[in-house]
Amino acid sequence: MSDRDAAFAEYFAARSGAMRATAYLLCGDWHRAEDLVQTAFTKLYVHWQRVTRHEALDPYVRRMLLRTFIDDGRRGWRRREQPYGQDFDRTGDEPDPDDRLMLVRALAAVPPRQRAVLVLRYWEDLSVEATAAALNCSEGTVKSQAARGLATLRTLLSVTAS
Repeated sequence: MSDRDAAFAEYFAARSGAMRATAYLLCGDWHRAEDLVQTAFTKLYVHWQRVTRHEALDPYVRRMLLRTFIDDGRRGWRRREQPYGQDFDRTGDEPDPDDRLMLVRALAAVPPRQRAVLVLRYWEDLSVEATAAALNCSEGTVKSQAARGLATLRTLLSVTAS
């Protein structure tokens, strides 16, 4: 084994577990997280000889991991590698990952204050009172921002779906 390969193997052994945990937080699936880490480390290995600052590898690999995750998400769930005509992992009750991505994109287009109210009220499941306290505003503001945010979200989703 060359010095180059030994240095890469040492870095991989030390950091792949942490990168896998980060990948899991991104995608929520351990198997997909392993695939993302494998892809990111493969890209790193290809460019290993050009890496000069080994002390700054973690941010570099993390950025590669994030880009791999984003690129993988852009392809859509149905276009990732899978046997043709078979859908083993999904049941009728699970949300479609494409729908989830569409919702996240639409939510990103909602104005920040309305988005904050929607996330606190419907994702974090906070009450109107708790949301108002967290945002340092009145309960009426929370209600109106939630109504406006939901209307904006519905409009964005209807435009995206058509």
